[in-house]
Amino acid sequence: MQPTQRRLKFGAELRLRSKPQFDAIYASGRRLDDRFFALRIKPNATGRPRLGLAVAVKTAGNAVIRNRLRRLVRESFRLAQHDLPAVDVVVAAKFPAVAAPPASLRASLATLWQRVASTCASS
Repeated sequence: MQPTQRRLKFGAELRLRSKPQFDAIYASGRRLDDRFFALRIKPNATGRPRLGLAVAVKTAGNAVIRNRLRRLVRESFRLAQHDLPAVDVVVAAKFPAVAAPPASLRASLATLWQRVASTCASS
């Protein structure tokens, strides 16, 4: 790997897993959303962005669809992580995301990541 290339991994240190972490973000985080996804963001002290996923059974239905949405969000975050500030992000899928083509979902997430970067930079 060349020194100028950035690592695009999505390791355990970039994931939100525990209920207290999610609760803190839902309690005092800022909301950004569009047609397909709702994001809750809150600055953190870790120095890197972290991702939590909330894809409900009521929203997405069966496990195949939920896991497809999770994979798509994780991949999008993995590629955008170096452009994001040090924030905790919880991504919740909305019902229209179930039937949307993957290209639309990727474009939606790319726009939301840009909004997260600009929102956190201005605050």
